[in-house]
Amino acid sequence: MKLAIIGKSAFGADVYSRLLEAGHEIVVVCTEPDKNGRADLLALVAEKNGTPVIKVARWRKKNAEGKFEIVQDVFEQYKSFGAELNVLPFCTQYIPQELIDAPKHKTIIYHPSILPAHRGASAINWTLINGDEEAGLTVFWADEGVDTGPILLQRKCDVEENDTLNSIYKRALYPEGVNAMVEAVNLIAAGKAPRITQPEEGASYEAYITTKPELAEIDWKKSQREIHNFIRGNDAVPGAWTILNGEKFILLGSSLWKRDEPPLSARKVEAKGAVGDAVYVHDRGVLFPTSDGKFVCHLFLSFCL
Repeated sequence: MKLAIIGKSAFGADVYSRLLEAGHEIVVVCTEPDKNGRADLLALVAEKNGTPVIKVARWRKKNAEGKFEIVQDVFEQYKSFGAELNVLPFCTQYIPQELIDAPKHKTIIYHPSILPAHRGASAINWTLINGDEEAGLTVFWADEGVDTGPILLQRKCDVEENDTLNSIYKRALYPEGVNAMVEAVNLIAAGKAPRITQPEEGASYEAYITTKPELAEIDWKKSQREIHNFIRGNDAVPGAWTILNGEKFILLGSSLWKRDEPPLSARKVEAKGAVGDAVYVHDRGVLFPTSDGKFVCHLFLSFCL
């Protein structure tokens, strides 16, 4: 098929390359403008292969009446390439419905959760924060809603005890996501792609954490398991933080301390703001008491000015 790739990043670049290997024709790549004089990796890979690249900051603008409408000249440029399917492997821009509906086979999107759970831009964060035992990814057909379109295919994986956003993405959601996007396009090309309506049972939509740093503050009234999940779900972006002795610290690298007491070698350090106003420093990191009488262990504390 003739494809338009709309997105960015290494993930987008890998999907682009794998779709070429699968024999599809990528007629245009749409990505964001250069930042600090540097093109996005997807743009670099596409240009190296001779694929036309459209760099657009936004697909909509306000008209004279104050209503949003598609940027017509960019839209016409996109349509001139005759894509039969839009593929969105990693897209953080708002895509207008006119663009979604333009190709013969419409638009498919990669999302790093088992939809309908964890709709929204911080899906992996909330999978970990909520303590889900299973994570996954969905390739779905775009519609008017936010991550609400019919499901084309899904993949699942176990969540390991100390998984962070980065570890589970690199281990499973990235490589399997690339495979899933290629499989989805092949199914569409073969006329075998399903459209499974998302159930409302189990549906959730959570806030975009990185735009609301206040959501990453640690609540020490929670249990060991809840705090552990919260820290690893925010590691490393935006970073779970707390105030100790009047200073802001970001906690990175959480693990569950399996004993009832700190090791004998641990040194108790006063830390106003922690449970009991103290933490325990030892050769494996810093132990923070939790409200249920247990501890979480942190390898790194980053001081924030």
